[in-house]
Amino acid sequence: MSADVAPLFAPITLGPLTLSNRIVMAPMTRNFSPKGVPNQGVVDYYRRRAESGVGLIVTEGTVVNHAGANGYPNVPHFYGEEALAGWKQVVEAVHAAGGKIAPQLWHVGNVRRLGTEPDPEVPGYGPMEKQKEGKVLVKGMTQADIDDVVAAFAQAAKDAKEIGFDAIELHGAHGYLIDQFFWEGTNQRTDGYGGSMENRGRFAVEVIRAVRAAVGPDYPIIFRFSQWKQQDYTARLAPTPELLEQFLAPLSDAGVDIFHCSQRRFWEPEFESSDLNLAGWTRKITGKGAITVGSVGLDGEFLEFMVNTDKVAQTANIDDLLTRLAANEFDLVGVGRALLVDPQWAAKVREGRFADIEPFSREALKTLV
Repeated sequence: MSADVAPLFAPITLGPLTLSNRIVMAPMTRNFSPKGVPNQGVVDYYRRRAESGVGLIVTEGTVVNHAGANGYPNVPHFYGEEALAGWKQVVEAVHAAGGKIAPQLWHVGNVRRLGTEPDPEVPGYGPMEKQKEGKVLVKGMTQADIDDVVAAFAQAAKDAKEIGFDAIELHGAHGYLIDQFFWEGTNQRTDGYGGSMENRGRFAVEVIRAVRAAVGPDYPIIFRFSQWKQQDYTARLAPTPELLEQFLAPLSDAGVDIFHCSQRRFWEPEFESSDLNLAGWTRKITGKGAITVGSVGLDGEFLEFMVNTDKVAQTANIDDLLTRLAANEFDLVGVGRALLVDPQWAAKVREGRFADIEPFSREALKTLV
C-alpha cells in the first residue's frame, strides 16, 4: 500500500446528509426475508456492518407496494405493518451502532416472471407489453399503472422517513423498471414516456418529484443508475458526455441529492476524452454528490469472482481508488461483495489489516454473516 487510507475515513456532508466517512455498503439482494419481512438475522447482518465503521449502508433492494414489483423469493417488502416493523428494528440497530442507513426502493418491472410468489398469476409490468401464445407475460403500463407505481415509490419514501431511515435510494439501474423506461430497446412507446431521451426519462423524473414532495426539501434522495445492463454489459445509455448531461440534468433538477454511479470496474474511464470514471463525470456535470461503485476491494471484475472462487477480496486496486478520492473525482465509495463476505472490511482497511480481509466465495451468498 502506497496510498494513505485517511481520505476514505474523512467525514463529509453532502447536502442534507452528513457521514462519518466515505464508505457506502452497496445494495446486494440477499433473499433472507421470509414472506417479505426482515427478521432478526437481517437486523444483525446490517448491525455488524455499522459496528465495523461503514459510513452509510444502502440496504438490499426492497420492493414497493405494487402487484408486479417483486421478482424473486424472500426479497423484503417496504410496505405492510410487519415488514415496516422489521425495517424499524434494522434502523434502530444500525443507529445504536453509530451508523446511518438508507433503503433501496425497487420495482423489478418486466424482469418479473409469471409464477413468482406470492402472486403467481401477476405478470411483469413494463413500458411495453409482451405476450406469448395469447398470454400476457408483461403488461404494458397504462397511465393509471404509471401513476400507481409513482405513488407507491412516494409512499415508501415517506414511510422510510417516518421510521427513521437517514435517506432513501431509488433503484434506477441494471435493467429494472425505472431503467427499462430509459432504454430505446425496452421503451418504444409513442406517448410522452417514449421517443426522445427527455421523454424516456419522464417516468424517473415523476418518481423523483413525487418522492421529493413526500419527504420534503431536506431529506436525502440517492438515485442509482448504470450505463450497462445485466442483459448487455457493453451497452451505453449515454455514449458521450453531452448525452450523459442530457440524461442527468432532469434527474438532478427533479430533486436527486446524490447519484450512485454503477460501473463494472471503477477504475475504467467512462469516455475516451478523460480519465474520469462514471461517478467523476456525474459529479462534474451535476455538481451533486457522487458514489463510485464497481469491483471495489476486489482484485478483478466481479463476475470472475462468481466463477473463480480462489480469487480474493484484497487490495489490488485500493491505491488507485484512494488517489481518485483524494483528487475529489467522487465523494463516496460503494463496496459490495467485499462487505458481503467480511462485515469487518471497513475496520480492517482502516487499521491496515489487509491480509486479514476474508476472501470472497460463492458460499458467502448462502448465509447472512
